[in-house]
Amino acid sequence: MTPQPAGPPDGGWGWVVAAAAFAVNGLSYGLLRSLGLAFPDLAEHFDRSAQDTAWISALALAVQQAASPVGSALSTRWGARPVVMVGGVLASLGFVFSAFARTLLHLYLGLGLLAGSGWALVFAPALGTLSRYFSRRRVLAVGLALTGNGASSLLLAPALQLLLDTFGWRGALLLLGAITLHLTPCGALLLPLALPGDPPAPPLSPLAALGLGLFTRRAFSIFALGTALVGGGYFVPYVHLAPHALDRGLGGYGAALVVAVAAVGDAGARLVCGWLADQGWVPLPRLLAVFGALTGLGLWVVGLVPVVGGEESWGGPLLAAAVAYGLSAGSYAPLVFGVLPGLVGIGGVVQATGLVMMLMSLGGLLGPPLSGFLRDETGDFTTSFLVSGSLILSGSFIYIGLPKALPSCGPASPPATPPPERGELLPAPQAVLLSPGGPRSTLDTTC
Repeated sequence: MTPQPAGPPDGGWGWVVAAAAFAVNGLSYGLLRSLGLAFPDLAEHFDRSAQDTAWISALALAVQQAASPVGSALSTRWGARPVVMVGGVLASLGFVFSAFARTLLHLYLGLGLLAGSGWALVFAPALGTLSRYFSRRRVLAVGLALTGNGASSLLLAPALQLLLDTFGWRGALLLLGAITLHLTPCGALLLPLALPGDPPAPPLSPLAALGLGLFTRRAFSIFALGTALVGGGYFVPYVHLAPHALDRGLGGYGAALVVAVAAVGDAGARLVCGWLADQGWVPLPRLLAVFGALTGLGLWVVGLVPVVGGEESWGGPLLAAAVAYGLSAGSYAPLVFGVLPGLVGIGGVVQATGLVMMLMSLGGLLGPPLSGFLRDETGDFTTSFLVSGSLILSGSFIYIGLPKALPSCGPASPPATPPPERGELLPAPQAVLLSPGGPRSTLDTTC
C-alpha cells in the first residue's frame, strides 16, 4: 500500500511530477497553440475558409476539455499513471491519422476527436496530481508546470514553420505525432500519493467519480461560471494569433515570431505570478480577477494595433502587444488551478480540475469558429479579438463574487488555519484565507 504522509511533501518527488506536468502541458496546449501556423496551408489545400479550418482546433479544445472529467474520474478510480500513458498513445495516433487525411472531415476526426480525447486523459490527471504534492509552494509549482505551454510554443512555432516549408503539412503532422508520443513516459513519472482527507475507497458511482456534487458549493459555482466565460475568448489567440499576424502583412517567420514572443511573456509571467501568489500578500481570488481583466484588455490591444510594413517587417507594434497579452494571460493561468484547493479541498482537486476544463470547453468550442466567422465577414481579425477580450472581461467581473476577491471595510483578525483537505476558501466559523506561504494570515479587511 502507498504510505500516507501527514500532508503534501512540498518538494521531493513533487518536482519530478512538476517536470512531467511541464512536458504534458507543452505537448498539449503548447502544441495546439502553434498548430494555427498550418491552417493557411490546410485552407488552401482543401479550398475551405478560415472558419472551416478553425473547427479543427475548436473540436480538439472542446473534446479535450469536455472529456477532462472523464480523465479525472478514471484517474480517481485507477490512478493518474495508466490514464496519462494511454492518453499519450491516443494523441499520437490522432496526428498520425491526420497526416493521411483526404478531406477536412478526416482532420476533424483525427486532430479534433482522437488527439483531443488523448489530451483529455493527460492534462487534468497530471495537474491534479501535482497539486496534491504541494501546499506552501503550490501555485509556484503549478505555474512552473504551466510554463510548458509557453516554452513549447517558443520552440514549436518556428520549428513547425520549418517543417511546413520542408515537408509540407502532411510530413509536419506525422513528425508531430512522434513528438506527442513522449506523453507516455511523462505519465509513468506520476507516482500516486495518499493524503489525509482522501476517501477510504475510490467512488463507485460514475456521478460521484465525476465530482458533480462540487457544483452545490456557491463559491465553486461562481468560479465555474466566470471560467466558462473566460474560455470563450482565452483560446482564440491559440488559433488565430498567427493568422492575424499574416493578415497584417507579416511573413510566415514574422508571424511565428509574434507567437514566440507571446509565449515567452506567457511562460515568464506564470513563474513570477506563481511566486507572487505563494507569498500571500494578495488573496488568490483577487489576483484571479485582476489578471483575468488584464488578459481581456490585452486581447483588445492585439486586435487594434496595426502593423506597418511588408513581409520583411518584424511588426514591432504587434510584437509589443503580443508580449503584453502573453504577460497577462500567463499570470492568469496558474491562478485558475492554484485557487481550486481553497475552493474544494485537496481531496477534490483532481475532480475539480476536470470540471473546470469541461466548462472551458464551451468557450473552446465556440470561440475559435466565431472568430473565424467574424474574420470571414469583416476581412480581418480585429472584431474577433475585441469580442474575445470582452468575453474574458465579463468572466473576470464574475470572479468578484468569490470570497476575498474584494476588500472589506475594517481590519481583520487572524484566526486558526482551516485544514487543507477542507479548503481554505470554504466558509468556516471565524476563518479567513491563509497564505500558502506559511502560517501567517493574508492581510485583508472585514466589517
